[in-house]
Amino acid sequence: MADVTKQTKGGLARAKSLSPKKRSEIASNAAQARYAALQATHGSSDHPLRIGDAEIPCYVLEDGTRVLSQRGLQTGIGMSISGGTLGEQRMAGFVEGLAKKGIDIKDLSARIRNPIRFRFPGGGRTAYGLEATILADICDVVLTARKAKVLVPQQEHIADQCELLVRGFARVGIIALVDEATGYQADRTKDALSKILEAFIAKELQPWLPTFPADFYRELFRLRGLPFPSDTVRRPQYFGWLTNDMVYRRIAPGVLEELQKVTPRSDETGRYKYKFFQRLTANAGYPKLREHLGSVVSIMKLSTDWADFKAKLDRIHPRFDKTLEMPFEFKDDDGKGL
Repeated sequence: MADVTKQTKGGLARAKSLSPKKRSEIASNAAQARYAALQATHGSSDHPLRIGDAEIPCYVLEDGTRVLSQRGLQTGIGMSISGGTLGEQRMAGFVEGLAKKGIDIKDLSARIRNPIRFRFPGGGRTAYGLEATILADICDVVLTARKAKVLVPQQEHIADQCELLVRGFARVGIIALVDEATGYQADRTKDALSKILEAFIAKELQPWLPTFPADFYRELFRLRGLPFPSDTVRRPQYFGWLTNDMVYRRIAPGVLEELQKVTPRSDETGRYKYKFFQRLTANAGYPKLREHLGSVVSIMKLSTDWADFKAKLDRIHPRFDKTLEMPFEFKDDDGKGL
């Protein structure tokens, strides 16, 4: 206590030695530091992050931090908006209650109780947000609590909402979704890619069905100048590369990359464990694939050779990626260009 008193007396003595103007300047600087807010450079309440039925306003700040609106996050996980002038007490109290029941909440309480103050794009009023990745952390804690059976009946709907959220952003990632919704990723139309992938890529593995018609491979062998084998289903390994180029890169933007991301590989061979078409949705992705294959086979049958086919295919079904044509050809084992 003596030390504290000595420090306090020292501070008072220093304050008395300063001019009124200097004391005012120090007080003003302290207030500005306390109430300083980062500027949001991207984002609008008109273009929220959409995950299922949840809509959460999101922003990218001048230092690159991605934030979710505090109130939007609260409603996004199924909680009513109440509790505290900044809106964080209700969420913090909820996770702290789980900690008392033995759930490891890590640093969630401190993060929720210390929101990020920021100004909306273009200046104007300020708001409070939480770093975007906290949404996944909250969902993890809530789902862990449900598994441990420590939630009360009135909290079960929060766990149900968290499960829906996890399913919604597990594949693409919360940072990519925020960038897309805010326009931070300027070379994409807002929310276009996430909508396409949600429509085309299934969350669960679909049952295997015969999908590629025999004519597809028969014509592919012909156009590549190879004899069609009638006694085996084995095909040259590079046919997989050709199929990706002819089909999955052309049915919708980003589909091939997402299929490669969500389809696991075998530890032994390094090959994909499942056919890509098993990850397509039944209502949009799979029907579009069948439609595209029918068109591709027709183009194959109308083509005299591989070069003729590629020219027709590029004109009728151009690739959705922006990869430039290479100034050389790949060669297969027989020396033919790919």
